[in-house]
Parts: sequence; C-alpha cells; structure tokens
Amino acid sequence: MKYSGWPDPGELVVGRIDEIEDFGVFVDMLEYEDKRGLCHISEVASGWIKNVRDHVNEGQTVVAKVLEVDEGSQQVDLSIKDVNDHQRKEKIQEWKNEQKADNWMELAFGEDLDDETYAAIANEFLAEFGSMYDGFEQAAIHGQEALDDTDLDDEEVERIVETARENVSVPYVNVTGYVDLSVPTAAGVDVIKEALQAAEGNGEIPDEVELEVTYVGSPEYRIRVRAPDYKTAESHLEESADRASAVVSDHGGTGTYHRERNTDEE
Repeated sequence: MKYSGWPDPGELVVGRIDEIEDFGVFVDMLEYEDKRGLCHISEVASGWIKNVRDHVNEGQTVVAKVLEVDEGSQQVDLSIKDVNDHQRKEKIQEWKNEQKADNWMELAFGEDLDDETYAAIANEFLAEFGSMYDGFEQAAIHGQEALDDTDLDDEEVERIVETARENVSVPYVNVTGYVDLSVPTAAGVDVIKEALQAAEGNGEIPDEVELEVTYVGSPEYRIRVRAPDYKTAESHLEESADRASAVVSDHGGTGTYHRERNTDEE
C-alpha cells in the first residue's frame, strides 16, 4: 500500500536512492505515491564527507528520518545519519510486513480489486489495528471475531480470515466453541463432571496446546483452545466437544457442539 499524502516531520520512511549529486542524494520514498526526498550531504553520514558515493550507492534501500516537509514546493528534507541500527531494522521489517499484506489483499480479493475498495478495507485495518499486516495477523489468530468492530461486510471478513489462516505465520491462535450438555437423570451432575474432565483431555493434551472449559449457563459450556496453528486448534476444539458429548450420550443425555453463543454474553 502506498500513501497518497505526505509524511510527517520526525517520521521514518523507507526509500531507494535514485540519484546522487555532490551536494546530496535524492531518495524515492517507497511508501508514498510519487514522493521524492532530498538528503543533503551533511545528513548522509556523521563526520566530514569528501565523496557521497563512499557512503551510499544508487539503487540502495535506506531508512531516513523526515526533517521537514514543504508541500508548496513539494520538497521533503531527509536525514539518513539520524537513524540508528535498531530503528533501521525495525522500519525495514515493518515495510516488508506491509508488502506481505499487500500480497495477501490480492490473494483475498483477486487482481481486479479496485483502488477504492482496497483503500476502504485498508483504512479499516489501519483504524482498528494500526497496520494492514497486524489486521491479517489478528484475523489469523482470532478469526472473524477479530474483525467484529470493523465495518467490513461478511464476505470481506470471510475472505480475509481464510487468506490470513492460509498465509500468516503466527506464534499461536485462539479458537472458541460451545457445547450444550444435558443429562435428564438423577446422576446428571456427576455425569456432567465426568464429561467436563473428558473435554479437558484427562491430562493428555499436548504441552503446546492450552485447553480450557468453563461454565456459561445451563446447559452451555465454553471451550477455549490456544495452539500453534489454526488447524491444530480447531482439531482440539472439536475433539474436546466430542469427548464431552460421548460421555453424556453413554448416560442417556445429549451433547451438541456449536461455534456461537446461544445467548448474548453478559
């Protein structure tokens, strides 16, 4: 995604050096549409500089700090020397992440996605998550729930979540489901306790998976699973509900699994 506006003073920008002169270098700002900045020789590197080309090369990707913006003359003054190694690495990673998010948008909506729709979806991500990459990452971790507070329609949400879960590498994912357990016998309470123990895996859940079963309101119980990837989490969620349902079924009861709450949560 390229921004159509102007950067703010103090902002870090990623650029590519496209021209070198004795007095400094011109930088094509890769995150902004048709924006070019000038880094004066005194801002290229610390100390006295005899030859600019000893410090930078044409075609080199750099991270620069915006010193001043004059929209009237369409001039942006930049500093390369004011960016430390940590800032440079962090900014480059952020830029690479946004390039990935651009690609995911194309995967989700196709090459024919028009600019207006793209901008509308991107703005929702920026407003809610701060970046498109973070929006896709949250969609991969939390699914449709992560996008509840956006104005995206159901089809857009579905495409984003599907694409995120197929392409985004995340440290873990959370999924939630519900199971209704009912046993119409005098021993119902004990059977439910046994069913909940079965749902929690009876101590046989892998170390990399966290599974929690909590009471919501009769006859409903919430199952939360945290796992390294969506496929694993979803599998453990369904298996947990199946174990609980099997126990109550063996005692003449019923167990029904569903992904949404039956009633509004308090």
